[in-house]
Amino acid sequence: MKDLINGETVSICLFFIGVYGLCARRNILKTIISMSIMQAAIVLYFLSSNYESTAVPPIGKNLASLERVADPLPQALTITAVVIGVSVTAVCLTMFVSMFHKYGTTNWNKVKKKRSEID
Repeated sequence: MKDLINGETVSICLFFIGVYGLCARRNILKTIISMSIMQAAIVLYFLSSNYESTAVPPIGKNLASLERVADPLPQALTITAVVIGVSVTAVCLTMFVSMFHKYGTTNWNKVKKKRSEID
């Protein structure tokens, strides 16, 4: 049971919670939150996929004498994913605010209906 609960399984559960939020909810804000949950799950998966408790950071003195150094590539990918995720969330929220001011609702279906009435 102890091996069952780790970062990888938690990240997979979080990812599918985000997928459910995307599919089941019609609220635009809940959709944006679901996308952020999915992004956090991907970051958690990157960091926990190659985790070893005996690994040391790849920085500092005496690196030549150490046998196991942590791989810095998942960390670099994670930093990039976090920056891209924050940017996507900011753009989504900006578009949401302008759409809310234009159509006056947070429901995807109502926005589609009002948009078809305008066109």
